Amino acid sequence: MSKKQSHKPGVELGSALIQLERLARLLRQASQTQGLNPAQWEALRYVSRANFLSNTPGALARYLGATKGTTSQTVLALIKKGLVVKTTRSADARSVILTLSEAGQMALRDDPLRGIEKSLAALKPKTALRFGKGLTIILGDETERQNEPLFGVCTTCAHAALKHGLTHCKAEAVSIPEDETHKLCFHFKMKK
Repeated sequence: MSKKQSHKPGVELGSALIQLERLARLLRQASQTQGLNPAQWEALRYVSRANFLSNTPGALARYLGATKGTTSQTVLALIKKGLVVKTTRSADARSVILTLSEAGQMALRDDPLRGIEKSLAALKPKTALRFGKGLTIILGDETERQNEPLFGVCTTCAHAALKHGLTHCKAEAVSIPEDETHKLCFHFKMKK
């Protein structure tokens, strides 16, 4: 009997789910450092990765899966610690944007997730590719099940189109600067 046949159906998947849950808990535990809690680290990472269409408190709340009030408290704590700057868009004084301060950028250099980043980088290319594809499918299914935005980048977004050599967002009817096309966007929709 082959190794595959000796296991009951679903055992490997159950084990993978348990391992994924354990990994998530370890990552949250590691994010209790430098005077920040896990939500604050997640917010810092998001602000550093969000494009100009998605660097708002509302998009951050959706990304974190948190209420606007909870997110507001997280942002306020990061502002008080000098890690995030809150400003208004020049075109609309009611629209708030979040950016990292220099101190916020420096804090991310010591991001507690650097260890897992090294582990991912050490995977064999084929394993890394399969792992990435699997996570993409699982995340897509779960965001759809929960009716939450997927978040993603222009290079794989159905809303992105090239116009006159520039990336154009059909969802927002704006051109996306080249340095923003690899950042997270709230309006992301997976290409089919």
